[in-house]
Amino acid sequence: MPVSDKKRAYGAKLNSLVEDVENSILIVSADNVGSKQFQAIRKALRGFGELMMGKNTTIRKILKDFLAVNPDHPIEALLPSVAGNVGLLFTKQISKARDVLEEFVVPAPARAGALAPIDVYVEPGPTGCDPGQTGWFQALAIATKIARGQIEITTRTQVVVAGEKVGESQAALLQKLDVRPFSYGLECHKIYSEGSVFDAAVLDLSPADLIGKLHKGIRVVAAISREVGYPTLASLPHSINSAVKKVLAVAIQTEFSFPLADEVVEFLKNPGAFAAASGGAAAADEAEPEPEAEESESAGGAGGLFGDEEDSDDW
Repeated sequence: MPVSDKKRAYGAKLNSLVEDVENSILIVSADNVGSKQFQAIRKALRGFGELMMGKNTTIRKILKDFLAVNPDHPIEALLPSVAGNVGLLFTKQISKARDVLEEFVVPAPARAGALAPIDVYVEPGPTGCDPGQTGWFQALAIATKIARGQIEITTRTQVVVAGEKVGESQAALLQKLDVRPFSYGLECHKIYSEGSVFDAAVLDLSPADLIGKLHKGIRVVAAISREVGYPTLASLPHSINSAVKKVLAVAIQTEFSFPLADEVVEFLKNPGAFAAASGGAAAADEAEPEPEAEESESAGGAGGLFGDEEDSDDW
C-alpha cells in the first residue's frame, strides 16, 4: 500500500525527535481536548517543546521501523505506553512543559454519556429557574422550595458519581444551572527519559521528599548490613558505636582502666558532680552582686532631701 507524502513527513519528523538523545518524552492523554485548546498549547510550547499527535498504529509502526535500524535504542521501552488517546510531547525542559499543560486546563460542561472524572454536587441556594421546572429537580431527588418566585435548593445533593456515565437528565440540569463541573486538558501520565519510563508523579517530589527517601534507604541498608554482618559505609557508625559500648561495659565490669572508661566510671559513681560542673557557671553568674547596691549606699538614707548631718549641727 503506497504511503502518502504527509505520512512520510510525519515519520521523518518523529524519527528526528527520537534520535535527539537529549529529548525527554511526556506521554499525554488528550481526552475531551478541543482543537482551539491544542492550538493554544502548541503555541505556548514553541521553542522548547514539540507535540506529536497521531494514530497509535502509525506511531508504533514508525517506532518499530526505527528500532529495526537501531536495535539497541532504548526507545523500545516507550512502545507499551502508546495506547489509548495519547500524544507524545518532546522537550528538553520537562518541568516547564508540564507547567504549560497545567496552564491550559479549561472548565467543561457535563455531557451526557461521558464518564465523570469526579463527583458532582449541587449546592443549596437559588437556582434562577421558575417554579414550572421543578420536575427536573424531582427526577433527581433534589430537595427544593419556592422562594421569591424561583426554585431554591435546600440541601447539598450529589448528582453525578465519579467513574459513572453522566445521564441525560443530569447533564440537562447542570446545563440549566450553568454548572461546568469538569476540566479537561492534556494530562501527563508517564515520562520517558534516558531509556526509562516512570510515572509523572515523580515530578511532584520536593527536595525534602527526596532527602527523606534517601535517609530511609540508608537506614534500611544499615539494618541489613548489621543483620548479615556485612560492613558498609551506612552501617559503620552503628558498628563503631556498638563496639564502644561493649568495650566500656567490659572495662567497667573488669575494672580495666583507660581514659574514656575512667570518665564513665566517675560519672556512674557521682553523676551529681557532673551536673554541678555544668551548672556551676550559671550559678556563679546568678551569685554576682548587682551594681545597684553600691549606688543605693552612696545615696544616703534619704538622698539629702531633708539635709545631711552637718546641716543639722549648724541648726
